Amino acid sequence: MSKARAWAGQRVLVTGGLGFIGSSVTVRLAEAGAHVTVLDALLPEYGGNRYNVASVADRIQIVVGDVRDQPLVSSLVEGQDLVFHFAAQVSYLDSMQDPRLDLDISLKGTLNILEECRRVNPTVRVVSIGSRMQFGRVERLPVDESHSMKPQSFYALHKLTAEHYCRLYHEAFGLWTAWLRLSNPFGPRQQIKHSKYGIVNWFVRLALEGQPLTVFGDGAQARDYFYIDDAVEAFLAGAMHDGPGGEAFNIGGSEPISFKTMAETIAQVTGARVEYVPWPSAWKLVETGDYVTDIRKARRLLGWAPKVPFEDGIRRTVEYYRAAFDHYA
Repeated sequence: MSKARAWAGQRVLVTGGLGFIGSSVTVRLAEAGAHVTVLDALLPEYGGNRYNVASVADRIQIVVGDVRDQPLVSSLVEGQDLVFHFAAQVSYLDSMQDPRLDLDISLKGTLNILEECRRVNPTVRVVSIGSRMQFGRVERLPVDESHSMKPQSFYALHKLTAEHYCRLYHEAFGLWTAWLRLSNPFGPRQQIKHSKYGIVNWFVRLALEGQPLTVFGDGAQARDYFYIDDAVEAFLAGAMHDGPGGEAFNIGGSEPISFKTMAETIAQVTGARVEYVPWPSAWKLVETGDYVTDIRKARRLLGWAPKVPFEDGIRRTVEYYRAAFDHYA
């Protein structure tokens, strides 16, 4: 698939396609004329939400099923031009409580996708999602692709293992794969029922409910938050990459934004207030420190860089949930 080739008419499978990132990619592809099939198990707490794709529901096929179901996966990957694989266990905190479930969904699910693509559709492209958490505590900033990885949760460890699955299937079997390690995306369509992931969106919910935004310590720790539309463009650029495959890319905002600035920006947009409290002892153990992504490889090879300014993304996110709060609360 060359960069000049249009998405119109392309056959695409999106696993986890009713979740935050999967649904955002689905909507973008459907609007571009692709034939999209969504596979989502709609597991409780994981963010799958039919409302996420309501605007294109009449243009896509939705299959409620599990990525661990090998016969189902085999039937769905056959005939596709492209597979976006987003289905996974989504909470690093939950992974520490139930590592077997995390392994089962994130690794068995990924293995099913790759193996069935190899068996029944070896020319398909597979683009999968990774996480900045694969790196653990970082030794230098910004974090490039060559940085050492020391995962601090089963979630991160299984993400790293799944990345190696993708690399091995490319090197051993010639399957075209790409792996995108995302830092801190935020924006419309993410679940806001709990705070286990997506702190920006969780703060937006608290603000809209008139609750304070609690910041531990002085809030100086830096992250590179970036808006969902930029994440979608990164995945589309990754899918159209004309390289040989088997590569991993770091995707993020590239500019450090302190936790304090994030919270105060939401407060400014919504009228909420920010409260600063001491660090709880348990949180100090899992805080990984500053993280900023080096996106030079993505710029060079994918022609991608984030475009939406942080405050603009916050305003868009607040507007979305103000209008659609009942569908997510």
